[in-house]
Amino acid sequence: MIRKDKPAVMQILRATPEFKPAEITVAEEVCDSYLCDPSASGYHIFVAEVNSSVVGYICYGPTPLTEGTWDIYWIVIAREERDRGVGKTLLAFAESKMREAKGRLALIETSSQPEYEGTRQFYHSKGYELVCCIADFYAPGDDKLVFQKRLR
Repeated sequence: MIRKDKPAVMQILRATPEFKPAEITVAEEVCDSYLCDPSASGYHIFVAEVNSSVVGYICYGPTPLTEGTWDIYWIVIAREERDRGVGKTLLAFAESKMREAKGRLALIETSSQPEYEGTRQFYHSKGYELVCCIADFYAPGDDKLVFQKRLR
């Protein structure tokens, strides 16, 4: 991700109805941290382009205080580009980079809300397994689900 990509990334986030305004604010702060100093931010952010237009992005990073565990914080694809392999390509790219860095475990957290069913199915189809559910984490009736994938 470079500075000129940020407006398109923010537009994709704003156009994704599952995200609340506070979540978009956090995503923007993470992008700004990365753009200010990529090596010190603790994040790795890459965009996907189709015909020179940004259509999605992935943000991931090593989990502090662990050996080889990585968190995938954000993976977002423009609605009109979904089901065309962009998410699959971004995720595979990130996993390969994690493996190169001696990553052994990838974690993804998401909501239990019905609008995230497609997201959960996507993770499952890419080899991630549900390993944790924290009831009422985000709000009453909105559980935090943690998916993991062994990278080695």
